[in-house]
Formats: sequence, structure tokens, C-alpha cells
Amino acid sequence: MPGDRLTLQDRQQIAAGLREELTYAAIGRRIGRPTSTVTREVMRNGGPRGYRAEAAHRVGAGHMRQRRTPAPPTSPGEGDLGGRNPRIVDEVGAQSEELMIQAGLPQMMAKVLAALFITDSGGLTSADLVRRLRVSPASVSKAIGYLENQALVKRERDPRSRAERYVIEEDAVFTSIMAGARNQTRIAEACAAGARKLGITTPAGARLENTSQFLRHVIDDLVRSAEHWHQVYSTHSRQTSETA
Repeated sequence: MPGDRLTLQDRQQIAAGLREELTYAAIGRRIGRPTSTVTREVMRNGGPRGYRAEAAHRVGAGHMRQRRTPAPPTSPGEGDLGGRNPRIVDEVGAQSEELMIQAGLPQMMAKVLAALFITDSGGLTSADLVRRLRVSPASVSKAIGYLENQALVKRERDPRSRAERYVIEEDAVFTSIMAGARNQTRIAEACAAGARKLGITTPAGARLENTSQFLRHVIDDLVRSAEHWHQVYSTHSRQTSETA
């Protein structure tokens, strides 16, 4: 079987594996393909919930026909690939997207966040994201709104045009962890308040009080660890830039 071309039977096996809720690695072993091949195939054809074998096979056949003519070079505004092979960048993006989905991020939000993470500049305009992800501007706008609420991206003006750029900052993950910790703190406080109202000696009150105490201890540990490592890696980043 030449290259990484998937047959219709392969794609039917992938669809069956998704219905069985198998991991991409397990599906790959079933059809004798690398996990990355399965990941790319699924994410390019509707994701784990929207994958259809026959439709994916028609798309795959169309791509093979298109490969017979040289593809136009990627423009700097679309690419920002740093000279890397676009196929490798796609593979890393698909794997990142899948991990984010497994962690609970909605699919479109994961697509946008993964695209920003694997871009050297860390920022793309709405038009860049529309071209790169082949989605509508409305989908991008909705995803950005969600990611802003999670403190993962921010908006800034593109210096080359009037367009807004959506940017992921170096400490985006730290900021998101701290925002999550604040939300969990509010839950802990609500549980404690509920325990007092119900009476902490009652089974329901004791359950709420235990939950509140558990969350507070975990949050305290998480915040201390996040602040420590944020300072370590921020210092390292500054030292690296100063010596560059």
C-alpha cells in the first residue's frame, strides 16, 4: 500500500473504532497504521463525532488528484511555518487538537487554540484562521470569545493592517490555571455555605463540607506550584532572550 494512503476499508475500520470509543492508538494498531495517520484522518474529516468513512474516502481521493499539480506556495500571512514542512505542522496541530478535545475543550475552540499554539508568532487574524482551518468567520469569532473567557487568548491590533490579531501569550496556561483556581475557589465557598445551611452534622452537610475542604487544599497546592514554576520559567525565558 503506497505511502500513507488509506483504503475505504481502512476508513470503515476507523469509523467502527470511533463508534466503539477506541483511542486513536488502538485504531491505528487495528489497521496497521501510525497513530498520527489516524489522528490526521479523523480531524480532517469531521472529528471523532462527525467522521464518515465514505465521505472521508471521497475527500481523500480528491486530494490525491490535486497532488498531481504543484500546490501554490503558502503565503507568509497564512503560514508562519518557520520554513517547516506544512505536513509536519498539520500533524502536530491535529495531535494537539485531539489532546485538547480529550481534556474537555470543545472541538472548534481546540482547533483555534491548537492553530495559535503551533504558530511561531503565537498570533493569527480571523482571516488567517478561516483560511487555515477552513471554517466560517462566525465559528472563529465564537471560539475566540470562549477562549478569551478562559484567559487563553487576547486581542491586539495587527501592526500590518487594521485587522485584529488573536494572540496566545507565553504565560497563557498559567493565566488559565489561575482563572480555573478562582472558579474552583468559588465552588468551595458555595459548598461551605451550603454545609452551614444544612448543618455540618447531617450527611448532606458533611458531604458538602468535605468537598469544600478537599477543593481548598487542592487549590492551594495547585496555586503554589503554578506560581513557583511560572516564576522559574519566566526567569529562564528572560535570561534566554537577554543572552540571545
